[in-house]
Amino acid sequence: MASPATSNDIEKPLNDVDTDYGSDFSPEEAVIVEQLLSGKNAEDDNPIVNDIEHHDARQNLRLPRIFGREERSPLFHAARAAEQVAEQISKSIKRGEHYPDLSDQAKDAPDLGTEATVEAPLADPTAPDTRSPLERFRTQPKKALSVTDLVSPAWCELQYWYTLTLHGRKRRTPAMKQGSKVHQILEDQVHTAVHVRLETKEDAWGLRIWNVIQGLRTLRDDGLTRELEIWGTVDGLVVNGVIDELSYICPDTEMQESLQKPDPKEELPPDQATISEFFKAANGTSLAEATRSKRRARTKKVYLCDVKTRGVRNLPSGAAFRPTKIQLMLYHRLLATLATNNVDFSILTARYGLDPLKTFSDSFLAQIGGLHESSGQPFLDAKSELYSSQESEPNWSQDSLATLLAHHNLSAIWSLMISEFQLTLPDGADSLGKVLKAEYRSRDDGEILGSKTFAMDDLDLSAYVNHEMEWWKGERQAEGVAVEEAFKCRSCEFADNCEWRIKKVEEAKEKARMTKKRTAAI
Repeated sequence: MASPATSNDIEKPLNDVDTDYGSDFSPEEAVIVEQLLSGKNAEDDNPIVNDIEHHDARQNLRLPRIFGREERSPLFHAARAAEQVAEQISKSIKRGEHYPDLSDQAKDAPDLGTEATVEAPLADPTAPDTRSPLERFRTQPKKALSVTDLVSPAWCELQYWYTLTLHGRKRRTPAMKQGSKVHQILEDQVHTAVHVRLETKEDAWGLRIWNVIQGLRTLRDDGLTRELEIWGTVDGLVVNGVIDELSYICPDTEMQESLQKPDPKEELPPDQATISEFFKAANGTSLAEATRSKRRARTKKVYLCDVKTRGVRNLPSGAAFRPTKIQLMLYHRLLATLATNNVDFSILTARYGLDPLKTFSDSFLAQIGGLHESSGQPFLDAKSELYSSQESEPNWSQDSLATLLAHHNLSAIWSLMISEFQLTLPDGADSLGKVLKAEYRSRDDGEILGSKTFAMDDLDLSAYVNHEMEWWKGERQAEGVAVEEAFKCRSCEFADNCEWRIKKVEEAKEKARMTKKRTAAI
């Protein structure tokens, strides 16, 4: 892998009196070289320095913020909530309030199987390290791959490589800390966090899965949930992420409708059943019933949104927006895989060294059950909720403690979570809207600056992920940004000594020199 260069020759201006070719740059080339040479920091959308890294060592139970079904609405009072959030964030930041950093809690907590991030020294420090990035930074006992790991190289692979090599992990920047305040206040609008004492790493994972179950229930009840953790695999490797927001509100109805339009050549008449529907009808229902089922309204779709905080009011576009697009599309794919029960839980338990059949500690079970009881928020499992949805009043058939006692290990509670996913997304991937949304808020006061929507593109995502996994597996070297994206170098801490940057400047100089020679020969 490349390492930061030590030459500072690139700081010489191109119009220096000692050069005889600087004036032969085209206007476009001059702009590119100026961008490459500029060392000034600039506001950008670099996920390596701006995106919040979610910590694995979570010890908080997230209870629904609003109790009492009469206070809820399907859309969670979306318009009013947006105004309240912006006002609360502004007041909080002005007062200098700080929210707890879970990474600090993890330092004081007992070892629950959290993974190390410090790189082990080589047997021979003088020998070049030929291990792949995956072997160096994301192999046990270090943390597993995250969505952040796959998305950050979309900004610049080389910068992310330098970050991991020199720091071992993403460092928390002031921008991240300020953004964390905004995200915390947004989450507090939906959930109440309660600290839970954990005795085993199985307890820790049980809490994470339980929080997902609570998040899915909140989505069904209130029409909105935030900070939903998800897991999946890419090339057989565990990947985890946290979705900022899920709701039933379509961010762009026209785009969604255009994506749902069937091909006229393939569309059947409304009164004609498909072959599969015909054979289903032959097994116990009439053909008329099969035809009527085709006309029934589809279940409402769930839409994903990622919240970004910014220090400037303009919105990103082009290459600056690509990391966010990849991030949301990857969330969409991982969520669809969970909804269709296509995540092999044994791969996760093996990766994290968990015993899926080990019973949760009595302390953990008592805490979770007691907290739900004291909050007045009983737990309704997927099966009982399915039955109660057909009645006028909800039938709270099980409280949370009884549910946990019935699902007292990771294997059982994972199965319960999958049933909750299937209840929330009954049509699997088709229950997920294909319109994805990025919402931008001010890092200073939480004000909504605007949003961008786009359509899910599986082919584009697959091509990107396949290319990135080649780098993670060491099948190719890290790549710098395209010359047209040289503006990214302005805010890179490694710009002064970046080998790629130096090489591109030299290439631009050589191109200008050859152009002058060809011009002189004419």
